[in-house]
Amino acid sequence: MPPALRARAGVLLVALFAGLLLAQNGTGTVLAAAAAGAVVAALALCGAVAARLARPVPAARVRTAFRDRERRTAFLPQRDPDASGRPRPRAPGLPPRR
Repeated sequence: MPPALRARAGVLLVALFAGLLLAQNGTGTVLAAAAAGAVVAALALCGAVAARLARPVPAARVRTAFRDRERRTAFLPQRDPDASGRPRPRAPGLPPRR
């Protein structure tokens, strides 16, 4: 069984167990809340460990991504000049009215 599927199955079993305990009264509710809290804490810990193990992105790649995004969005208003809220394009060569 792949690790990702095993983790999902574990979370599903804990959720089913918590639901079973929530159907009962008394200490089952407290136990279910504690189990849910433990699952949330374990997921947060896994996320923190995964974030720490991830390799940092080189600064040059970040700059390139920003530059490419700027180039893609430079002419975004011109894609649909008739969209609502956009001013009508003026004739080229005429000075703007004041």
